Amino acid sequence: MKEKKNPEIKLIFAAVLLLFLWFLAVPILTLLLKSFQNETGSIFSHYAEVFTGDGFWQAVGNSFTVAAGSGLITTVLAFFLAYSVHYSNLPKMAKKIIRNGAVLPMLLPTITYGFAIIYSFGKQGLVTRIFGRQIFDIYGFWGLLLGYMVYTLPVSFLLIQNTMGYIDKKFMVVSRVMGDKGRKTFCMTILRPLAGTLAASFIQCFFLAFTDFGIPASVGGQYEVVASVLYDEMLGSIPNFHNGAVVAIVMLIPSIVSIGLLCFLERYNVRYNKISPVENRKNPVRDGLCAVFSGMVLLVILILFAVIFLVPFVDEWPYQMSFTLKHVKEAFQDNTLTGVFRNSLFVAILTAIAGSLTAYGAALVTARSRISKTCKQIIESIALVTNTIPGMVIGIAFLLLFSGTPLQNTFVLIIICNMIHYFSTPYLMMKNSLEKMNSSWETTAMLMGDNWMKTIFRVVTPNALPTIIEVFSYYFVNAMVTVSAVIFVAGARTMVITTKIKELQHFARFNEIFVLSLCILFTNLAAKGLFRFLAGHKKKAAQKEKGKGKSGKPLALAAAAAAVVLGVVLYPGQSDGQQQVIIYSNADDEAVDAMKHALDENGYEGQYMFQTFGTSELGGRLMAEGKNMEADLVTMSSFYLDSAQKQNQMFLDLTFDAETLTEFPDFYRPITSQEGAVFVNTEVMKEENLPMPSSIKDLADPIYKGQISVTDIKSSSTAWLLIQALVSEYGEEDAAEILTDIYENAGPHMEDSGSGPLTKVRSGEVAIGFGLRHQAVADKGEGMPVDYVDPTEGNFSLTESIAVLDKGEDTNPLAMEMARCIIENGRSELQETYPNPLYEGETVDKANESAYPKVYPEALTAELLAEHQKLSESCKSK
Repeated sequence: MKEKKNPEIKLIFAAVLLLFLWFLAVPILTLLLKSFQNETGSIFSHYAEVFTGDGFWQAVGNSFTVAAGSGLITTVLAFFLAYSVHYSNLPKMAKKIIRNGAVLPMLLPTITYGFAIIYSFGKQGLVTRIFGRQIFDIYGFWGLLLGYMVYTLPVSFLLIQNTMGYIDKKFMVVSRVMGDKGRKTFCMTILRPLAGTLAASFIQCFFLAFTDFGIPASVGGQYEVVASVLYDEMLGSIPNFHNGAVVAIVMLIPSIVSIGLLCFLERYNVRYNKISPVENRKNPVRDGLCAVFSGMVLLVILILFAVIFLVPFVDEWPYQMSFTLKHVKEAFQDNTLTGVFRNSLFVAILTAIAGSLTAYGAALVTARSRISKTCKQIIESIALVTNTIPGMVIGIAFLLLFSGTPLQNTFVLIIICNMIHYFSTPYLMMKNSLEKMNSSWETTAMLMGDNWMKTIFRVVTPNALPTIIEVFSYYFVNAMVTVSAVIFVAGARTMVITTKIKELQHFARFNEIFVLSLCILFTNLAAKGLFRFLAGHKKKAAQKEKGKGKSGKPLALAAAAAAVVLGVVLYPGQSDGQQQVIIYSNADDEAVDAMKHALDENGYEGQYMFQTFGTSELGGRLMAEGKNMEADLVTMSSFYLDSAQKQNQMFLDLTFDAETLTEFPDFYRPITSQEGAVFVNTEVMKEENLPMPSSIKDLADPIYKGQISVTDIKSSSTAWLLIQALVSEYGEEDAAEILTDIYENAGPHMEDSGSGPLTKVRSGEVAIGFGLRHQAVADKGEGMPVDYVDPTEGNFSLTESIAVLDKGEDTNPLAMEMARCIIENGRSELQETYPNPLYEGETVDKANESAYPKVYPEALTAELLAEHQKLSESCKSK
């Protein structure tokens, strides 16, 4: 059959190539160019700055160490689990439990793993409470190692188990007949055929751990890894996209090495022409060891994730343990949370449909066509690249390339991002399936007068349907749990569950986090059950039809139609909300509620949409997207607004009067003044017999070692309140000495999120923290064992202000009206939480006033923040 007779394959190849050129090659090239851009003319200046920066190479070394350790251990664990399935005589039910239990973690987002580790193995965790003592220190290397092992186990197990299924067991019989000892038989007939797969498993596990940032965000402590460095550079308290691009390029180096190693290891794969059915020998000792070992591994997984099923159903973990459904009810009554769940389902279904079509088309090119070898090698290379490129790198590249385009913040971009990120495995699944089919079908069809495309639809596709369903399932599940890439491309209207979990982390709303995690888990379990049923149904039909492909067509059409209909039903319908004012905010729940009340009570109900971010994430978007932001209105830390206006000229001058007590620029007005304070867990203080501190300087006392949590100013501006107080009271030199001792006492409890210290205090992980005063006041008022101390150095404050985006002709006229409404009608409720007066005529609520309100003598600017960051870094390195 001459190639010119089926031009369809060339069109499919061109479409796949164009997709990956535009959405993979161009974004990565943009990222590379960003790393070299410099106004001074030195194209390597950003590389020099990153490579000579404090801690960068230490972070890289840490990443290699913990990723290699977890990759090695995970591969060993996965091997023995797969061995128990294929080479033991355990009951079928036990083997089914092993298969399902080993892949359970992949049904949850990695960002949940860290929280589960804290609530399971932390000082007040479930396991700790059962055993009466903490088994190991969860922050730093050991916490990361455990998290990475659980995260990568499903991938390693599936890879090894699949290869084991194609090992011919008759060679074990031959080896024993020849008199080989058990160890030699094991090595020659099992380990030798698996050598390439085991090495590939190690590489896959290493790379997944090396590039993950969800687990380090929770339990990384001061054991900094390269993924957290990238996140800090791109979305830290002072974003630096050029340096972030450099770090992203560095993270690609293992990708390149991995591609070479995987190609090299391919030659070590052993393939058997025929698989002989051979029963395993009876060996009670082997079976007992397999049962005990597999049971222990699965028990650790079960214990780790058990807290997800417990925490949302108790009043307040770990101090008020009475059963309650209020957290679940609150989550499902929150339209925002139910909305992001609907978005996730929509994205997952569309990703599965589009991704399956792409993987199938690419596999047809390489497995069922006579297109040139070069074209096939191009597809193979794309699969290798997407198999190793970090999701964070793809997300950042998309953020930089598509800002200001019609694709920005759209579902289309999220779906394409998922398709690109997870392309490799579905493609390989489809390719392997198509290669096993009869190679003469197309030739026979041609002789009968059918063209290539008709043969594909009538013969090949029905026989490939079980694999297509498996591919659909793979894309669906991963689209539901992914976070590393989509966090950079999702917007207010397109927020999905995992990005919402990342947002909730900043506000320490762990009940909602676990409820959403359960939603993801049950959705994926239901989906996998449905897909497994459909695939099994088709396999049985295929066995009856012996390749005729007729029985699967109605099922295929029905399944495809059902998926499309469900996608249409779930479609969020963005057109209805196009005129809504989109409000981006870093405000806490209390401030958001007050602003919503002001808007709703003054005629704006239903005309706006709030989207909250962590301060650093929103700051990164301000700097990266400028006027191209989805938002019409922004509430944000004032110094960030100053920097964003200076760089991007993105805000309009306000058209209304609001007389403030101090001078502010014309383009924003303050809405809150947030103060810092020390807070304590009163029960832990009693248990540890610790004295109550009265100042920040007291936290430098060695008596508090291991019992303090503070925020890292590199990633959160909340830490600035502490440093302002120290520098103002003691001067930079003495402040540095105090800060060094505080960091020494904090150890692994330096947090990336401003709410991190309060989270640690709430959960009893530490006794003392420093953060935002109003959060501790609220916790005390709700009856938690939390109290606060106004430090004698002063309750320094940061203002958060409101600004209107300048979008030219596209500026939403309601944005300016809503900004005025929030200031004029929201301040009275805001002052109940944030008591400092900001406008003329306001008075402070004495009952809620801090003891030592102070203002830093210098103007708070990004430049001053950078100076204090350097001071902080010098204290960490002493």
